[in-house]
Amino acid sequence: MELNVVEAGSGPPLVLLHGLFGSARNFGTVQRRLAVHWRVLALDLRNHGGSPHAPGMGYAAQAADVLETLGRQAALPAAIVGHSMGGKVAMRLALEVPASVPRLAVCDIAPVAYPPHFREYARAMAGLALAPGLIRAAADAALAPTVPDRAVRAFLLQNLSLGARPAWRIGLAELEAGLPDIEGWAAPPGARYEGPTLFLKGERSDYVRPEHRPAIRGLFPAARIVTLKDAGHWLHADNPDGFVAAITSLLLSDGVSSM
Repeated sequence: MELNVVEAGSGPPLVLLHGLFGSARNFGTVQRRLAVHWRVLALDLRNHGGSPHAPGMGYAAQAADVLETLGRQAALPAAIVGHSMGGKVAMRLALEVPASVPRLAVCDIAPVAYPPHFREYARAMAGLALAPGLIRAAADAALAPTVPDRAVRAFLLQNLSLGARPAWRIGLAELEAGLPDIEGWAAPPGARYEGPTLFLKGERSDYVRPEHRPAIRGLFPAARIVTLKDAGHWLHADNPDGFVAAITSLLLSDGVSSM
């Protein structure tokens, strides 16, 4: 599947992969800053943003989408930066085609299975009455009992198109059906990625825990695990300065800027 791409800048390719219910535009601020030195391609993963909707959210399929898209964009090899679900896609891609990924940054996610945190969110979104004339305040109020955090509701509602025919722009049914795959993780048998790798975790987030380190080291033996201060799970939004500095440090190490 060829994915929607938002591109900025010129130079060595750098790819940004968003998390669940996100989109390429979530990286707007950091993309513009990184585009000073790199050709930055932010992708909408399948069933998100402007990309096609299709069943199946397994990481092998998502990694294949990214690889096909980058091939069509003449953007391989490319450094890959993935956040949350996008981080798992990035890990899968690096493990499957390491020669195509000279640098890897995995942001606030580990190569492990996670509890089903988002299933109630998906059910609440699917249950929203999409009546003509629906306004954002009413949609926000309808989600509030299930999604009490206002910032999370605002993030989810970015995917809602209002107007005469309100609709979710994302493939919500496909995402809801694919949540077990999104929550899970299975590496390709015997795979390891030996390239330079950054695991960047948010200081206020518990997605990457000390007990995850053996799994990280087993698959990514060159990994550095760095905590980004003043950041939670959406670390590129919470601390864009620190995020850009960490990614830049990874990309400029050992001459990667000339890849």
